[in-house]
Amino acid sequence: MSTRAPGAVAAVDLGATSGRVIVGRVGADTLEMEHVARFPNDPVALADGLHWNVLGLYGAALDGLRKAFRAEPSIASIGVDSWAVDYALLREGRMLGEPFHYRDARTAIGVQRVHERMPHAELFARNGLQFLPFNTLYQLAAEPADLLAFADTALLVPDLIGCWLTGVARAEATNASTTGLLRGDGRDWDAELVTALGLPGRILSPVVAPGEALGPLRPEVAARLDAPAGTTVTAVGSHDTASAVVAVPMQADAAAYISCGTWGLVGVEVDRPVRSPAALQANFTNEGGVDGRIRLLHNVMGLWILSEAVRGWEREQGHRIDLPTLLDSAPDVDPRSVPVFDVDDPRFLPPGDMPARIDAWCAEHGLRAPRTRVDHVRAIVESLAQAFADAVHQAARIGAVEVRTIHIVGGGALNELLCQRTADRAGLPVVAGPVEATALGNVLVQARAAGLVTGSLAALRDLVARTQPLRRHEPRA
Repeated sequence: MSTRAPGAVAAVDLGATSGRVIVGRVGADTLEMEHVARFPNDPVALADGLHWNVLGLYGAALDGLRKAFRAEPSIASIGVDSWAVDYALLREGRMLGEPFHYRDARTAIGVQRVHERMPHAELFARNGLQFLPFNTLYQLAAEPADLLAFADTALLVPDLIGCWLTGVARAEATNASTTGLLRGDGRDWDAELVTALGLPGRILSPVVAPGEALGPLRPEVAARLDAPAGTTVTAVGSHDTASAVVAVPMQADAAAYISCGTWGLVGVEVDRPVRSPAALQANFTNEGGVDGRIRLLHNVMGLWILSEAVRGWEREQGHRIDLPTLLDSAPDVDPRSVPVFDVDDPRFLPPGDMPARIDAWCAEHGLRAPRTRVDHVRAIVESLAQAFADAVHQAARIGAVEVRTIHIVGGGALNELLCQRTADRAGLPVVAGPVEATALGNVLVQARAAGLVTGSLAALRDLVARTQPLRRHEPRA
């Protein structure tokens, strides 16, 4: 990897529960991050359903970027990543309401409308996307026809933020690949498919690849941020998992990754989409990665179940529940005394009383439900670890990758019990870290585009391996 002197970029990383603004400093042997802002991302329940407060997120991101330029005036670029599938409709630049949350129940009618025109197996043969009821194509199909007719643009969340920063409407390829409407080569929209589903192709913006410049900050935005005129906004792997996979310090032909946060995205990296009957049956998905790579993966429910269980206990008790204390006690619970339940059961998708749902699942399957909160935590960890292990072995078979190591990145890398039990249940070593993989991947793509580093994905991952703390868990009998 050839380099020049270390320089700085700013990453806006919007997660499903919180957002951050981070200054990244990158050079030959330097990969450092400074958190300058963190803010909550709380959905809003309105009369018509559950929405994201995207205007609040944008305002918080601007405040964070202003702090970033105060901390590091030499920032060369800004990049934005977020969760996938959700979008805003616009007309003449005005947003037609806050974006719906993917956990809103309205998508059922969209699934019905799409599958009446094209069943999932036929869709999978074209787009390689797993069935999830909230995929963008189902959400668009659930929109009122007159609203779609009135709109002139649809932008996924990071593309929307990028448009507000620059005035340029573009669709970044990795996130566009989660809509189900992208061509198999990942370079443009599948116009034939869009028409077949009765959706308006005119609302889809031109597709750009990670590393391409969206444009300079709008002058009024630059003034608000105290940023130099002409500061560039760069398209990164704007799907947060695409950015996270950039920063997995792995040997791609011998490893599986788990990007573990609200969701657990479990998969391997391959050269081309895998649309085999086995991939269809296992409900695997082919999503775009940086440098044209394909993320062959399966969505596992993730730490959402654990965090929502804690929120349920807090609502019940009327005070804060300390999750770290519960996790510290969980290793003392005999794993044979708690049930392993199916974390991918649809009942666990919406907000609600997770412990009661776990108990109901156990009753339906003839298993004894966990008795205490610590038992529930241990059951959730064991169930996630089993789901992760199963998905790793499926990904290896379907993608024809000889997996010798599992890498867990994201917040789940901090959960030592989950990492160890995943290693135990998979029978493979787990390398945990980096925790901030998404922000690191965002920073690395920007840094390469700005000329602060050069090289392949392997070179970027080597820089991660040399500079970030990692922890190894060997499988136990």
